[in-house]
Amino acid sequence: MKKIVLLILMVATFACVSAQSKKVSILGDSYSTFIGIIPANYSSFYPNDRNDVTEIGQTWWSLYIQAKGYTLEKNDSWGGTTICGTGYGRMDSSRNNFIARVDSLGNPDLIFVFGGTNDAWANSPMGEYQYSDWTKEDCKNFRPAVACLIDLLKQRYPNAEFCFILNSELNETVNESMREICNHYNVKLVELHDIEKQNGHPSINGMKSICEQLLEAGL
Repeated sequence: MKKIVLLILMVATFACVSAQSKKVSILGDSYSTFIGIIPANYSSFYPNDRNDVTEIGQTWWSLYIQAKGYTLEKNDSWGGTTICGTGYGRMDSSRNNFIARVDSLGNPDLIFVFGGTNDAWANSPMGEYQYSDWTKEDCKNFRPAVACLIDLLKQRYPNAEFCFILNSELNETVNESMREICNHYNVKLVELHDIEKQNGHPSINGMKSICEQLLEAGL
């Protein structure tokens, strides 16, 4: 009996340690940036004198990682970037969009993809739903680009868990497109709601809400 109890304790301890050792990577835009954490040549929003988030520990991803006891593997977030290859003013953003940065996430166990905000704000073209044979021109449209991004992530990180995060207050076309594509690939999608913002970006309270909603979603 004692041996059985000991075995159960050992298994439980191993599971706990395994869970705590998860490595998290983020593929994102300005909502997930922080100077000194993201690559030096990337554009960052945080910290910013037009927003009360001034410390790394106040960001949604830092709060989440701390709450779960995980570690940060890579934060590849670049302010102003779109998922697709069409940015603001219809400029070609294929050089630094989400697709271009798929290989920059290290060796994560869990990947958060927090994007679509700039696609919505830039009024990037939606295109049609397309689930294979993407070209660069196809991926200048939002729907093919999201599908291509998921496919590339699954190929590059076959053992990782994925979660897409959808910002609040985006247009319904972007929202429904993200739902449809994530559902097609059976990828977890967390749709945020009631996120407090300053200058269009999550405040301290907004960051807390993002973390709480991720935890409530069972992540």
